[in-house]
Amino acid sequence: MTERRQPSLSTDTLPTREAAAIELLSQVCRELDSIVFATSLGAEDMVLTEIIRRERLPIRIFTLDTGRLPTETLELIEVVERHYGTRIERYAPHPDAIADYVSRYGLDGFYDSVPARQACCRVRKLEPLKRALAGQSAWVTGLRAEQSVTRAELPAREWDAANGLEKINPLADWSEHEVWAFIRHHRVPYNPLHDQGYPSIGCAPCTRAITVGEDVRAGRWWWENPETKECGLHRREFAPRQPSAHPAIERDRSAA
Repeated sequence: MTERRQPSLSTDTLPTREAAAIELLSQVCRELDSIVFATSLGAEDMVLTEIIRRERLPIRIFTLDTGRLPTETLELIEVVERHYGTRIERYAPHPDAIADYVSRYGLDGFYDSVPARQACCRVRKLEPLKRALAGQSAWVTGLRAEQSVTRAELPAREWDAANGLEKINPLADWSEHEVWAFIRHHRVPYNPLHDQGYPSIGCAPCTRAITVGEDVRAGRWWWENPETKECGLHRREFAPRQPSAHPAIERDRSAA
């Protein structure tokens, strides 16, 4: 595995970036009730966890426990809970929906096609996210515009029509260098996989280390084209779902 050096630690722009992120989150908290933060425990999300806890913002933190997360990510959840004295709520997929997916596609059927991979993401991520966001006014994410071509036009604040609430992206204009400068400067805990060549970390079977010069998200769903490298959590438009006990699976069946 190729070890990847973290970006340089210049903190020249940190005060401005940090102040803007704090102000945006504080403004949202003044305007709205029931705000949640969806953390994947990646570097960007650790920045936001530090800000939310340090500023004592009334934002509940949750994560999607897909059942296929790396051991390092699961261990980091416990580290974060101890470090910040808080609880991260976990939302998991329905076991029978997972069984239905495996019966249809196989345990690792997501390697076979984009639709099969997207079906897995719907079961393991999108459906749990829907439950986590139900009844909320806004959700906060660690997305950055420069992460991929699918996020190039990312605003700091937008309406999430698919989920029916506001979506807040406080790090939209941050660079990777600024994220790591913040983490080092504030001694924020982070996933050790970042030091082993994993700038972007998702489910273990769908994430690999990258080599020097590769795009930061090259290790995510590396068998697909860059244009399809989204799990569906952050798409601007979602196809309508068919009513079902488990719509993520039922929609695939109706399309077959």
